[in-house]
Amino acid sequence: MSELGLRVRAGMRRQQFHLEVDFRVNSREVLGVLGPNGAGKTTLLRALSGLDPIASGEIVLDRQVLDSPESGAFVPAEQRQVGFVFQNYRLFPHLSVRDNVAFGPRSTGQSAAMARQVADGWLNRFGLLALADRKPARLSGGQAQRAALARALATDPRLLLLDEPLAALDAETRLSIRAELRRHLREYQGATLLVTHDPLEAMVLTDRLLVLENGRVVQQGPPAEIARRPATQYVARLVGLNLYSGKQTSDGSVELDGGGSLVAAGFDHPHTAAGASSRVLVAVRPSAIALHPRRPEHASPRNVWPGHVTGLEMLTDRVRVQVSGAPSALVDITAAAAAELDLSDGRQVWLSAKATEVDSYPDVAT
Repeated sequence: MSELGLRVRAGMRRQQFHLEVDFRVNSREVLGVLGPNGAGKTTLLRALSGLDPIASGEIVLDRQVLDSPESGAFVPAEQRQVGFVFQNYRLFPHLSVRDNVAFGPRSTGQSAAMARQVADGWLNRFGLLALADRKPARLSGGQAQRAALARALATDPRLLLLDEPLAALDAETRLSIRAELRRHLREYQGATLLVTHDPLEAMVLTDRLLVLENGRVVQQGPPAEIARRPATQYVARLVGLNLYSGKQTSDGSVELDGGGSLVAAGFDHPHTAAGASSRVLVAVRPSAIALHPRRPEHASPRNVWPGHVTGLEMLTDRVRVQVSGAPSALVDITAAAAAELDLSDGRQVWLSAKATEVDSYPDVAT
């Protein structure tokens, strides 16, 4: 494995909060960081950018130790080869777009003329050269996002930190800028760490994902794998799956912790010692569950159970039904099906799911 890129094995403290992480980001790789509020994403960004020192471990970028309490090494923020794009972009309102982008090169000692030349090169690359003399207040959201990215890259950083880079954009602008950002990230030679709450951004813009919860890494891997096999309820909700934990039995079914059981087809459960339990997670797509007004008499699905409707939500192209039961579930059906079933809060229904639509896999947290 190449020594180039970012290597982090560190503990960080902010007041009563403690973050422990161990990961790497290779050059030309985009690592997405997901996690609920308070998971430690901001703490991580502050440590990587040099705004806060770590308490233990080390941060290494392209073989250079940026922070190591044990050795006493610490590179200040202004001396790190790190570019930072903030959620609200933080362009200097009193400077032109050109001077905003030139700010980084100027801070490294380049002359004003050379810094502006560098800035113009980046502005031309991002299609902003015609707007070089404008102040940030006269930019659209997409233009400001491109200007902020140009400013971050103008110092030729080896690490690019993106903090919710599309969050300030409206939905229509976000769609076009997302594709543009992906192209720029594919061209970038350094390591990129992108913090986001948006699962679509995570799937489209990143090569790998790292999920933080309560200051700990709970899952790492390719976006498709994490979306298919979430390790926690937070990830399952993010990607829109029903997730259950339970114990694998010898007959192939899973006894769920919250009550009930499900059968998954083709699960190759790990060998365990006699009497030992095999802890697993079970994921089911809401669209893979069918609703029935009464118990299906000749149903082929191996999973059939009763429940009561507790909520209905109209999504863009379907109705999401919340059903309590053993297990409870989110179920996606068409509006026509919802009308035919005459669904309302409290109505009893039967749920069914084919074993081939139920994914069961080892619970690595146990």
